[in-house]
Amino acid sequence: MSLSATARVPTTQARRYLQQLCKHWQHNLAVDFTADHGTVAFPKDARGADWPDDALVTFDAGAEALDVRIDASAAGQLDALKDAVARHLDRFAFREAPLAFDWQPG
Repeated sequence: MSLSATARVPTTQARRYLQQLCKHWQHNLAVDFTADHGTVAFPKDARGADWPDDALVTFDAGAEALDVRIDASAAGQLDALKDAVARHLDRFAFREAPLAFDWQPG
């Protein structure tokens, strides 16, 4: 994987959202998580996307923010996952939404 992006999403509910995201995606994807750390592997054929390789999303929950890292193989894959993570997180955090995602190159 050659491309990555990170975002620090301010919220005091980071642990809750991390667990909700991971539980949501574990029905279809390879997911591993604890209360403070989670990973979600998106296979290259996820949702029929034309991705060249697998991608990995990592979540780390802190007291004041949820840290998100996406590692991908292609720019389109990276952009699609940034959008998917933001949409899902905003849906789970509807009381706080929209949350601030300041995506930075990883």
